[in-house]
Amino acid sequence: MIRRVMAWPSGRWAKWGVVVFWLVAVAALAPLGGKLTDVQKNDMSAWLPANAESTKALALQEDFRAKDTMPALVIYDRPSGVTPADLDKAKADAKAFLGVPDVQQENVQPVRSKDGKAIQTVVTIKLGDEGWGGITKTVDKMVDIADTGGGLGVHVTGPGGYAADSGKIFSGGDNTLMFATVGVVVLILLITYRSPLLWLLPIITAGLALGSSQGLIYLLAKNAGLTVNAQSSFILTVLVFGAATDYALLLIARYREELRRHEDRHEAMAEALHRSGPAIIASAATVAASLLVLVLAELQSTKGLGPVCAVGVAVGLLAMMTLLPALLVIFGRWMFWPVRPSFGSAEPTEGGIWARMGKRISVRPRIVWIGTALVLGVLAIGMVDLKADGLAQKDGFTKTTQAVTGEEIQAAHFPAGSGQPVVVIAKAAAAGEVKTKLAGIRGINSVGEPTVKNGRAYIEGTLSDGADSKAAEDTVGRARTELHKLDGASALVGGGTALKVDMDDASAHDVKLIIPVVLIVVFGILALLLRALVAPLLLIGTVVLSFAATLGVSAVVFEHVFGFAGADTSFPLWAFVFLVALGIDYNIFLVTRIREEAATSGTRRGALTGLAATGGVITSAGLVLAGTFAALGSMPMVFTAEIGFAVAFGVLLDTIIVRSVLVTALTLDVGRWMWWPSRLGKRGDGTPPAGEEDLRPAMAGK
Repeated sequence: MIRRVMAWPSGRWAKWGVVVFWLVAVAALAPLGGKLTDVQKNDMSAWLPANAESTKALALQEDFRAKDTMPALVIYDRPSGVTPADLDKAKADAKAFLGVPDVQQENVQPVRSKDGKAIQTVVTIKLGDEGWGGITKTVDKMVDIADTGGGLGVHVTGPGGYAADSGKIFSGGDNTLMFATVGVVVLILLITYRSPLLWLLPIITAGLALGSSQGLIYLLAKNAGLTVNAQSSFILTVLVFGAATDYALLLIARYREELRRHEDRHEAMAEALHRSGPAIIASAATVAASLLVLVLAELQSTKGLGPVCAVGVAVGLLAMMTLLPALLVIFGRWMFWPVRPSFGSAEPTEGGIWARMGKRISVRPRIVWIGTALVLGVLAIGMVDLKADGLAQKDGFTKTTQAVTGEEIQAAHFPAGSGQPVVVIAKAAAAGEVKTKLAGIRGINSVGEPTVKNGRAYIEGTLSDGADSKAAEDTVGRARTELHKLDGASALVGGGTALKVDMDDASAHDVKLIIPVVLIVVFGILALLLRALVAPLLLIGTVVLSFAATLGVSAVVFEHVFGFAGADTSFPLWAFVFLVALGIDYNIFLVTRIREEAATSGTRRGALTGLAATGGVITSAGLVLAGTFAALGSMPMVFTAEIGFAVAFGVLLDTIIVRSVLVTALTLDVGRWMWWPSRLGKRGDGTPPAGEEDLRPAMAGK
């Protein structure tokens, strides 16, 4: 029954129905996918931890200022000193800014620096329905108003300026990222298949899967409360293309293998789906389930990422298990031209680099896996130098933006924390006491007058240090400690620095909670798939070791090669989820094939046959996935560059070392006990793998 269901898309008549279904689905969903940016939520609430103190303070601020607003600092500078005419111009600009959409009335008039070389105007901008894209337009219009030349420099920095720069990257980066991703995948598929035609089918299928998933996510966001933001949207592109193409590679490899055994292509595809389907489904289920665990996160941006990407993986799986088989059967063997797999030709397990590697590993498997594990352990030592304690705003870009330049000028001429105050919301009756206590806290430069409304007081304190510095975060911690001691004040400390503190704390909480849960979920899926307990434990152990080694190498590369100041606090969690979920894929592809072969020829021989049969396709899949994530480097942001490098390197490490060497050596050494407690674990391995005896004398003489 299961075999008939899985083979259905390759049926002589069903294949046409599958194509029609996808044409209708794409026609209905793809246009909606183009509207995905319309339902993105890039306001504060879409990113912040829901129950954090800064989030509560932000909600209460609505009584005193418009909801979802952020300050933008307009910085004017003239190295020789600003003139009275420059100050008059800044004042005129401040009035003109009020005519720009989304600029609020709560603006601070221009102030000249003590050294007389710069002017600062604090402009409040509302984060509208367009999110960062809207702020980008607002800031661009402000720059057009202010920047009239004459030797007076103009830059917009602060939260509003950085949001505008981020908006430009995300709005303009989608197409760049898409072209980079497709280009990488096409190149690797051309090299893999050595065919000018075959690569078209997986690319077309992956593209249709992406468009359909974006349309489905749009509907879920519009009607079912699914949260989508710019970050999850661009990760979706990379993940769907990478994962879906991986599934295509595995299916096509098995189909090509079955075409040598079956003269009828429909029967060959039916057998390919039957044999490779469980591994592909288990792989996608592992990725989707691991991503869905992210809904447990406190940080809203992380929480929303999981369901969005899980939907993309599910649609990608459906496309590769239905549409791709139908297309392959429709076009027939000629799509493989010029190397078409003919009926009765030699099997790929009879030779090749992976067969030779397996035979060499089989000579002394225990020494091989212990040596490999030690090398990975040494690489993992670099983790101690990973600085994943957050990035200052100016360190978050791989190139100098106008907001970065503006911050450098602002810091040189004005108090570091000006324009981005600590905000305290307290009961009105305690306003005086709270103001006095806040003014006495080390790190607070000055305190403004309380504003009282609806029984609450709003107080701002100017920081002595840069708002996103460690010193400013320590000041927020001291402010919370002291103000919470005031009986009856119910003081809440918020503002930009407090938001960063709470986001970092939420990220640390998410790491501790989600990583163990993901491991448990992955173990459960592997145990069900392999009907064993030993193999899942060993496979998870190898992937965790690979992850640790990847973090170790990444720490060294980030600091000494790329020159990054550090990493975002959410980097370890994102890297873990992607590497473990995607890295376990290759182990699934290999070990399910080993188990299939072990049922007839024993585990040890099955290990060598499985490696020889899957080595090429898994390596190609790893290259595709690594290439797609490496494409994230096309976006000039440190976070995307770091995630792209870590996942790309980790996938290659999994593909080339962990799967081909470590897992194979472990399987050869552990033998039938890999499948304990299933019946397969009680079956003897029989004679040694072919060629093993011939290799021993040769290897001993080296």
